[in-house]
Amino acid sequence: MNGIIDIGPGHLALAYLLLLFPLAILLHQRVPMLRETGVAVVRMTVQLLLVGFYLQIVFRLNHAGLNLLWLLVMVAVADGSILRGCRLRVRRFAPALFVALFAGTAIPVLVFVGPVLRTPGWLDAQYVIPIGGMVLGNCLRADIIGLKGFYEAIARNEKAYLQSLAQGARLSEAVRPHFQDALQAALLPTVASMATIGLVALPGMMTGVILAGTNPLTAIKYQIAIMIAIFAGTAITVFLAIRLTLRSSFDAYGVLDRGIFVLAPAGRRA
Repeated sequence: MNGIIDIGPGHLALAYLLLLFPLAILLHQRVPMLRETGVAVVRMTVQLLLVGFYLQIVFRLNHAGLNLLWLLVMVAVADGSILRGCRLRVRRFAPALFVALFAGTAIPVLVFVGPVLRTPGWLDAQYVIPIGGMVLGNCLRADIIGLKGFYEAIARNEKAYLQSLAQGARLSEAVRPHFQDALQAALLPTVASMATIGLVALPGMMTGVILAGTNPLTAIKYQIAIMIAIFAGTAITVFLAIRLTLRSSFDAYGVLDRGIFVLAPAGRRA
């Protein structure tokens, strides 16, 4: 099979012409998103170019310590992004969420590059960085859904929650229904993707491997493995993110500390 075709700067510039369609729609419908869209496109371009230049160095050196450092930076950036998306206090949640994200990324990635791919080095940049990025990206989305849903559900249904505590339930028992709902909401998108993958769309990993000139069957095996890794990673990180933040989010009586929210949601009577 042929190798991947490179895209020159001029040809890449042509891809930006596709932006005329969404921008025209936004203008026609007077949707106030032009500024945000422009900023997002510029940030995407600059960030990816800078990361691309940096990764060329990382891939050329392929030093285990440097690869691990890059993964830690990715986890730290995702940590802050999740907490901003959930409107939760960074100082209160950042350390626990960092541990959850690192575990949810490291465990699937090490299994993928170790027993599955049997790579000579378990921190090989060619595999660890892109696979870690895919797993972490999905963990980021799942954590925003899970953490935000969990804590806001308890705040909204505070009366029913407190009544459960008053009837003798322990903290773990009182939060269990919200924990279950948060896990389900966070994992459902990945489950839906697994159920329709290949029929609705060809996913990124498989497309990339095929574009690189690899046999489609090999690409399919890679995609199966990465989807399992993503699902395992999201389950681990959402579970740990909620469990590790429970004690710091409730007082000695099990009452939710609304100081954890940047903008506390109003409670409502159940």
